[in-house]
Amino acid sequence: MEEAGQAIAYAEADFTEPNELFLRLLAEQRPGELSGARALDLGCGPADIVIRFLRRYPQAYCDALDGSEAMLDLARRNIAALPGIADRVRLVCDKLPSPTLAQGAYDLILSNSLLHHLHEPQVLWRTVRACAKPGALVLVMDLMRPASAGWAAALVESYAGDAPDVLRRDFHNSLLAAFEPAEVTAQLREAGLDPHLEVNVVSDRHLAVWGRIG
Repeated sequence: MEEAGQAIAYAEADFTEPNELFLRLLAEQRPGELSGARALDLGCGPADIVIRFLRRYPQAYCDALDGSEAMLDLARRNIAALPGIADRVRLVCDKLPSPTLAQGAYDLILSNSLLHHLHEPQVLWRTVRACAKPGALVLVMDLMRPASAGWAAALVESYAGDAPDVLRRDFHNSLLAAFEPAEVTAQLREAGLDPHLEVNVVSDRHLAVWGRIG
């Protein structure tokens, strides 16, 4: 989402339900207090999940990467006014693979709704492997491709029926670009991550990958 208008429309939309689902899935993995932990959020957008994460884990720090400067402008505005959070976030404008990310440095790697945007999904899984500390917790959530075009259209009507046209179009295109669980399982196998990470269906339109890097 490189255009400012598109980024604003996305940032103004209400993604509370999926973002809270993401945080609930994280809590279910029992990450602990994360005292001094260093997290990496890949594809952070306007930083809503980053903010929610740092509020719930006040002793953690987060590097947040996104390829859209327009999105990161919104993230900066959202974070700047939040005492106790702004000094625990480092925003990075870059695309994967990113040489700016520290190798083997992160206790926790997060990503929501990035995978389906990537032309080469292995770039995400290679980044996860390269940046994770041994034992790092990983949580990746993404849309799940519907079984038919009709199902995709029904999901758009159910969850974005009143949204601006740009968001309806993006949601529909994202559903069609998303992966099925078996495809993500194959990606993990190719990356050598299948012994550590597992794929789960977590809603009628989302799948999630979680586990700890050995």
